[in-house]
Amino acid sequence: MYMSSNSRLGRISEEIKKIISTLIRTQLKDPRIAPMTSIVEVSVTRDMRYAKVYVSVFGSEKERKHTIEALKKASGFMRREIGKKIKLKYIPEIEIHLDKSIENGIYMNQLIEKVKKQESKKNDEDV
Repeated sequence: MYMSSNSRLGRISEEIKKIISTLIRTQLKDPRIAPMTSIVEVSVTRDMRYAKVYVSVFGSEKERKHTIEALKKASGFMRREIGKKIKLKYIPEIEIHLDKSIENGIYMNQLIEKVKKQESKKNDEDV
């Protein structure tokens, strides 16, 4: 029983992720939403009352802030659309959270490249 409910939550989370991604691309016309916005992960609580939606926004800090505000404002609309597309006893409340893992990855990659260049420059000087 435990595994089946866990995999069910996973399937529901994935379905909600697809629906919200489509809504952002096609139906949400709020100009505050940055064009490079993507849903990284959706995590539905066990009681299915809440869905934490982790959003990545590629852009400035101001664009991130405005996008998160706009998505939070649209969460009721998203919840209604999810209810139309998935038949569940409870339609989870949508909680929007900014996910910075992609930006952190890019930053780490830049640091690694910088160190590699310094190492290569140092090796060239040693020769």
